[in-house]
Amino acid sequence: MVSPELLRRYPFFSGLSLEEVSQLAQMGEEITIKNGHYFFKEGETLDYFYLNVAGAIAIVMQLPAKGVVHSVSKQYLREYETSDVVVSTVGPGEIFGWSGMIEPFAATAAAKATTDCRVVHFNRHKLWDAFNDNYHFGYVMSQKAAQVIRDRLKDLRIESLAALAA
Repeated sequence: MVSPELLRRYPFFSGLSLEEVSQLAQMGEEITIKNGHYFFKEGETLDYFYLNVAGAIAIVMQLPAKGVVHSVSKQYLREYETSDVVVSTVGPGEIFGWSGMIEPFAATAAAKATTDCRVVHFNRHKLWDAFNDNYHFGYVMSQKAAQVIRDRLKDLRIESLAALAA
């Protein structure tokens, strides 16, 4: 459990009632993570979504390596060299792992600590039980997750344009 006051200081949780913030705080657990740790990788099923309290997290996608010729068959079979590309950075007060709130709960990218971090993770099973009991809670959290998704798509578009220009 974390303090409801910890959550109330972050804009992501605005719009939730005090009862909803308290309920969310009871589901949260603060953990310390070392630099270089992968929270999850693309395609994995997520059982948590996260709030970054301190440190920096990179949202990473694997893309085909530049300067390497990949045959069509290898591309089709996804048997080609890749390199990690940071498409977004998550700072304190921001959430990541939104796929842990949205079905089918599959990560659309990886998340890697780029410094030592403190994060709060929220169990999606408990969260969905709460959403089923309180539709307003689920609606507000879904709207907040949609805003994060929108921002990450914008970051991805900017990163893609930068890669094309290079």
